[in-house]
Amino acid sequence: MQRADAVWGDIDSRFRGIPVDCGPVDLDAVAAFGWRPAAGDMPLPVLTLDEEAFAGNCELMFAYARSQGVLIAPHAKTPMAPALARALVNRGAWGATVANVQQASVMARAGISRLLLANEIGGRSGARHLGAFLKAWPGVELRAFADSPACVAALAETARLAGRILPVLVEVGGARAGARHLGAVEATIAAVAGADDCLVLDGVAAYEGAVASADAAATREAIGALLALAGEAFARVRAAAPGRHLIATAGGSSYFDEVVAMLGPCVRDDGNASLVLRSGAIFFHDHGVYARALAGLDARGGFAIDGKFVKAAEAFRPALRLWAEVLSRPEPGLAICGMGMRDVSFDQGMPVPLEAFRDGVPLGRLESAAVVKLNDQHAFLQVPDNAALAVGDIVAFGISHPCTCLDRWRLVFGLGPDGRVASVYPTFFG
Repeated sequence: MQRADAVWGDIDSRFRGIPVDCGPVDLDAVAAFGWRPAAGDMPLPVLTLDEEAFAGNCELMFAYARSQGVLIAPHAKTPMAPALARALVNRGAWGATVANVQQASVMARAGISRLLLANEIGGRSGARHLGAFLKAWPGVELRAFADSPACVAALAETARLAGRILPVLVEVGGARAGARHLGAVEATIAAVAGADDCLVLDGVAAYEGAVASADAAATREAIGALLALAGEAFARVRAAAPGRHLIATAGGSSYFDEVVAMLGPCVRDDGNASLVLRSGAIFFHDHGVYARALAGLDARGGFAIDGKFVKAAEAFRPALRLWAEVLSRPEPGLAICGMGMRDVSFDQGMPVPLEAFRDGVPLGRLESAAVVKLNDQHAFLQVPDNAALAVGDIVAFGISHPCTCLDRWRLVFGLGPDGRVASVYPTFFG
C-alpha cells in the first residue's frame, strides 16, 4: 500500500541526501542503510531532525497545555510534513492549523479532520477554491477567519458552494490582518449573522506575534492591547451566539504564555469555550530566534507545568541540524562549507556552527566559529587562524527560524540516538 505522504513512490538521488549508488528506495526502507550524516554516508548538505529532541519538546508542550487547561492546533506551515502533523495529533493535538487551501488539502489527505484556517481567504477566487475543498472533504471540520464584511461575503460564497454551514472566527489584529477596533468587529459579526444561515459564529482569533518588535516593553504593551481587544471581541461574539461552544485562538511559539495569561481567564469565566494555541515552531525549536524567545519567556516566568516553573530555554532542545562538508580552506581564518541560501534559513539569523567531524569522529565544538556570509550554495565560516578544520571535514549547523529552513527541503531525515537515519519525512510546501 502506498503511504499517504509518499512522493511519487520511491525516492532516489534526485532528492538531496540520497546516495547515487543506492538506487530507488522506499521511504520505509531508508533506515536499513544506517546512514550517518556525520560520517559522510550521505551526499551533503542534508537537513535532519533529532527524533529524541522532537519527542521531548512534544512532551513538554503538551504537558504545559494540559496543565494550563488549553488546547493546541500546531501550525502545519512549519514542517508541512504529514507524518509529523499526524504525530502531533496522535500525541494530543486538538487539530492542525493551516494558512491556505493547499495546506488544508495536504493535511486532509494525511487524515487530519479538524483544521483551523488561520488566514483570510480573499475574494471570489479564494471562495471558489475553498468551497471545492470543503465539498471534496465532507468529513473535515474546518473553521475560517474573517475580519470584515467583505471577507464574510467570500466565506458565505464558500459555504454555498460546499453545501454546508461554515464556522467563522472573528479575527482581530494590530499589524497584519484582523479587525483593528470594535466597530470592525461588530460589523463582521453582523455580516455573519446576515449570511442566510450558511455561516455560524464560532469564536475569536488573533496572532500576537505580528505586533512584536525588538523593544521588549513595547512588545508586551502591544500584545496586551491586542489581547484586550480579543477579549472584548469575544464578549461580543458570545452575545451574538449565546448557546454555542466558542473558541478563542492565538499563540505562536514566542508569546503563548501571554495568551494563556490574558485570554485564559476570559475563556474560563465563560464556561462554554476553549482556548486553542497555534504554536508550531516550538516543537522544533532552534539555535536562534526561538532560543532568544524562550530566554524571554523564562525572564517573564511564563512556562509552568502543574504550578512549577520550568526553565524553557534549557528544557526545550533544538531538533534540526544542517550538515555540510568543508569544501575549501582558501585562507587562514576562513572555511567554505557546501551549503547556502538554497539550504538554510537566514531571515532571522545566520546558521550556527555547532560541531565538526572527521571520518565520523567528533573534532569538538566550534564555539569560536561563525557564519558571516551565505551565497546560494556556499557558507563563509569564519574560524580562528589556527583552526584544525580541513577540507572534507563535516560541520553540523544549528538553524534560526525552522519555518524558513524546512521549506527548502523535500525530505527531512530523522536521526536516532546513534546519529543514524531512522526515518524520512517528505514535505509538501507546494
